[in-house]
Amino acid sequence: MNLLKDIFNIFYPDICLCCENHLTENETTVCLVCRHDLPLTNFSFESENSVEKAFFGRIKIEKATALFFFIKKGKVQKLMHYLKYKNQQQVGEFTGNWLADEILESDRFKNIDAIIPVPLHKNKLKKRGYNQVTTFGETLASKLNALYFENILIRTSFNKTQTKKVRFDRWKNVQELFYMTNTQFLENKHVLLIDDIITTGATLEACFNELNKTKNIKISIACMAYTK
Repeated sequence: MNLLKDIFNIFYPDICLCCENHLTENETTVCLVCRHDLPLTNFSFESENSVEKAFFGRIKIEKATALFFFIKKGKVQKLMHYLKYKNQQQVGEFTGNWLADEILESDRFKNIDAIIPVPLHKNKLKKRGYNQVTTFGETLASKLNALYFENILIRTSFNKTQTKKVRFDRWKNVQELFYMTNTQFLENKHVLLIDDIITTGATLEACFNELNKTKNIKISIACMAYTK
């Protein structure tokens, strides 16, 4: 069996998604050299970190974190590209495991009951075939002993990409785009709302406002990467 695996790896080698060099037998997704170079935020251990400050005066979240800093043309951008546009779901598992370990070690995020992703509109989901944060969320849920719910929060409008919009336009563009299919299920629960990259936080804010219609809900936020 090992011989067959070795032969397979000759023709279809596993590569590091950051540097594209071949991975060794003990490496997965990202080689050890690139893993060491990834820009960790350490926000999971930091009160009033930059993500939490981004929502001051806007919404009342419990805690917030992001695993990496997002830097243009950097290794994290390359990872996000592989995940979002090439369906490399191992990136979601890789980041989910890493961030879950941080959350458990930090002890700041108490008793997460449910994890809910920022949803894609059904048209975009059909076109892409997957939500890029699903595996990330499922991995977090497994390690944090929480439930993962992909269909409680629904996106109702299909807008063009938010990437190049200025902050006010992004905020205006996501108003009233989300609704909950069940307003009672999350009562008295601590929910972790997740996304891939946080920039202005406008989409997360809109999701929070819809989820916050639930009685006695607590909402924290976790993302793979944060744009300075």
